[in-house]
Amino acid sequence: MRRPLVAIVGRPNVGKSTLFNRLVGGRISIIDDEPGVTRDRIYGEVEWRGRTFTLVDTGGWMGTQGDVITRQVKRQVEQALQEADLILMVVDQKEGLLPEDEEMAKMVRRQNKPVILVVNKVDDFSSFSGAEFYSLGLGDLFPVSALHGLNTGDLLDKILELLPEEREGEGKPEPVLKIAVVGRPNVGKSSLVNRLLGEDRLIVTPVPGTTRDAVDTPIYYKGQPLLFIDTAGIRRKSRVKEPLEYYSVKRALKAIERSDVVLLVLDGVEGVTEQDKKIAGFAHERGKGSVILVNKWDLVEKDAHTAQRYEEAIRHELYFLHYAPILFISALTGQRVNRVLPTVLEVGDQHGRWISTGLLNRVVQEAVALTPPPSLSGKEVRIFYATQVKTRPPTFLFFTNRPEDIHISYRRYLENFLRQYFGFEGTPLRLIFRER
Repeated sequence: MRRPLVAIVGRPNVGKSTLFNRLVGGRISIIDDEPGVTRDRIYGEVEWRGRTFTLVDTGGWMGTQGDVITRQVKRQVEQALQEADLILMVVDQKEGLLPEDEEMAKMVRRQNKPVILVVNKVDDFSSFSGAEFYSLGLGDLFPVSALHGLNTGDLLDKILELLPEEREGEGKPEPVLKIAVVGRPNVGKSSLVNRLLGEDRLIVTPVPGTTRDAVDTPIYYKGQPLLFIDTAGIRRKSRVKEPLEYYSVKRALKAIERSDVVLLVLDGVEGVTEQDKKIAGFAHERGKGSVILVNKWDLVEKDAHTAQRYEEAIRHELYFLHYAPILFISALTGQRVNRVLPTVLEVGDQHGRWISTGLLNRVVQEAVALTPPPSLSGKEVRIFYATQVKTRPPTFLFFTNRPEDIHISYRRYLENFLRQYFGFEGTPLRLIFRER
């Protein structure tokens, strides 16, 4: 069954994202006093009185004029209107009716779809009339205060009244994998997601910091539901000055934490920077599967050994991600982008792999027989047996008589032996040693 979709539209700063967060029941869209914070379409699920529908937040409508970002926001709003089964057009009671509201209303009327005209920022319902908004020709007004949650329950009742029942069509099972697309600003993260989707789902401009929210984008690949999380570019702390950018970076780090696999997008022209190392280190410390994508490969001057030199440099700079596969791609031209999803699925499979205790111990016994653990205190170090205790990342518990004497070099030896035998490409391994 396909869930009905409700689109929230309106000019900037009327409270669309506040209403979205209120109805969804969490802080998903970033809220700020600066107009135009939301740019991409942000999706969320709403459950009310036993029914569920999809709610989409959109960027503020600023008319047909404006810069490249304004024009792309307009395109995102138009796509949301086309997808929607019901439209919530939001206006601001305190600022009153503005020309941008009238332009937005014209667009909404052309859709010939059910509409609720939501008048936000109403503090006193007893004296509310909102007569000026009737001129928009969108029917009755629905006053709310999204900030304080006033009348939002009645709004949800009205939405259910106007929405169609769930329709037969593409279902929405839980995603097999959650994939966070991370990197510094302007390395091509949104361009990559658009290329993988085959549509302009996310706004792309040459302006660093175009993406502000962490945008969830579902995609089906070979019948498997995946969830891509496009994130705001992560800058060094010293360069994060505005509160809006602070929350964008915070959302990006949270996106890594809730993901299974991280796509670390590097700029092929600039190479690995200190900030790339920090982002990669954050993903590694959180135990996420990782794939390194060197983007803008079409702009790099190449000879027969360029890729090899680049890979050696990346392995040196990101030595702790020695297990991560590296792909040289161009989101702009599509070069080798067709290899991204198969690699993601393989890394996701290895990240969740479980090894039986019997097989694991046969491999560990072979490793110990070939190279016994060295004695650091003059006493023999013995490893009795091992077992896997969790996945994502694969975590192994080793029982030994002297866990404090297991040197870090021997830990690396055991990890490399497990990788040689089982693969585990793209995923970190956790090895824990305890006394029996």
